[in-house]
Amino acid sequence: MPKIIKDGQVIDDTWVIIDKDFEGVLPMAKVLLPMQYYLDKRDSLNLMCAGLWIDSEEEVEAIGLDANMFPLIAVNFPSFMDGRGFSIGRLLKERYGFTGQLRAIGNAIQDQLFYLKRCGFTSFDLKDGTDLEAACQSLNDFDVSYQSAYDQPEAIFRRN
Repeated sequence: MPKIIKDGQVIDDTWVIIDKDFEGVLPMAKVLLPMQYYLDKRDSLNLMCAGLWIDSEEEVEAIGLDANMFPLIAVNFPSFMDGRGFSIGRLLKERYGFTGQLRAIGNAIQDQLFYLKRCGFTSFDLKDGTDLEAACQSLNDFDVSYQSAYDQPEAIFRRN
């Protein structure tokens, strides 16, 4: 079974990611649906065991407050150089009040985990071959952050 990092621990991943070009019957499993698939078929879907995944070029506003219907939303990072996923995470957490699990998928790298956590990400599906135990350590690379973020809404100069 594949492994992920969730809340700073390495665990089994029980979710199945459905490809964008998927046709047919969904598997009887916890599935991460592409956002556009959900938008196209939402009236006919049974969402009991479904989460969403959003590609970096998609507009999170398309689901808006519907985000809170899902226990898990994953954001795809097609390249470690593509920072749009950071903004998607913050929008989900801060504008839409998403309280479920927020997961980074695709090509996020260990050096980004601390900053992804600051944007509200709670789980990470990293490339095969990544040392997940070492990656867990990088979630706490720094003791103090100067800027405000999801995990610390006040900048350092405003804190007591």
